[in-house]
Amino acid sequence: MADVPSISPCLVIIDVQQGMFAFRRPLCHGEEVLERIADLLERARRAQVPIFHVQHNGGPGHILAKGSMGWPHHSAVQPKSGEAIIEKWYSSAFHGTDFHERLTEAGVDQLVVAGIQTEMCVDSTCRAAVALGYKVTLVSDGHSTFDSPVLPAEKIIAHHNRTLADGFVDLRGANDVDFRGCGC
Repeated sequence: MADVPSISPCLVIIDVQQGMFAFRRPLCHGEEVLERIADLLERARRAQVPIFHVQHNGGPGHILAKGSMGWPHHSAVQPKSGEAIIEKWYSSAFHGTDFHERLTEAGVDQLVVAGIQTEMCVDSTCRAAVALGYKVTLVSDGHSTFDSPVLPAEKIIAHHNRTLADGFVDLRGANDVDFRGCGC
């Protein structure tokens, strides 16, 4: 019987920061998505898989500027001691950061991705991860965004789930993610 390579997953929580909940426009199903991400976080902690909290720094004057009221992680998904925090300035968590190196050091080859903002940071991070050779599971009901002048948020989310699942990611609902057996 051939050796089956082990899959070492991690949970990646993208930009679930106070400022994302302070916009005048509400996040699509924001509270429900937040609850799902918090549940994923607790399950990842119980399974003792690495957890990476990605935190966007929008720069001076931005609602997510470092040190601003919008900068901190939402209290429902607050990092614990030992959980990695990746500070980023661009939409991809890989661009201009040491994220890839830290994943490599942790022996991670599969990312379970959830967070905010679907068409920006979630999409960019998923695509970059695949380009770097990672297996990516996108939590289909674990990411959100805002209505745009062109499309309502629900259509943006549905479009990105469909587009990313077409050869880029494994798409799973939050309840179907299992960190222990990790086909995730």
